[in-house]
Amino acid sequence: MRKIVSGLYVSLDGVVESGWTGVSPNISPNDPITGPYFNDPEVNQAVGALMARNDAMLMGRITYEGFLPFFSGQSGPYFDTVNAMPKYVVSTTMRTAQWQNTTVLNENLADEIAELKDQPGEVIGVGGSPTLVRWLLAEGLLDELHLMLFPVVLGGAGARLYTEDMEVGELRLTGADTLACGVVNLHYVPK
Repeated sequence: MRKIVSGLYVSLDGVVESGWTGVSPNISPNDPITGPYFNDPEVNQAVGALMARNDAMLMGRITYEGFLPFFSGQSGPYFDTVNAMPKYVVSTTMRTAQWQNTTVLNENLADEIAELKDQPGEVIGVGGSPTLVRWLLAEGLLDELHLMLFPVVLGGAGARLYTEDMEVGELRLTGADTLACGVVNLHYVPK
């Protein structure tokens, strides 16, 4: 059975989505959370190691709309791998996708995603998409949650992983790596 594995960047005050409009699966020099760590080799290595496990991608519509122009039309080993792998977009408004090898999921989402997990393969990666990650946690469909904790404080601006109206389930810490720059890479599984 495949696993669904999410990777999110988070600030010390819990922001997982800063409102920055540029979307990239890697850290960016312009993002308020990751910007100061853009050139850190350990951070880039940790992000790359998590992404290398993926043989498919699952994302929300907003992440899809950001990833599409970033990846499509570019080539090279990394871009070719991502463009060729199966991609799934969870959306109630999209009906078709322009990006190659992309399927839109919009009917019985929990059933469709459970069926994806039953298909042959290893890891369906979820990069970004905090709204989708919240839903996957609530539905019991997320197998691993990787939080890369950046030592920045954004002062309350931005979206949080857990919202006040969300029923919080327990997570079990399975690993933690402290990088020399102060970023902490936390690995959780739902209890």
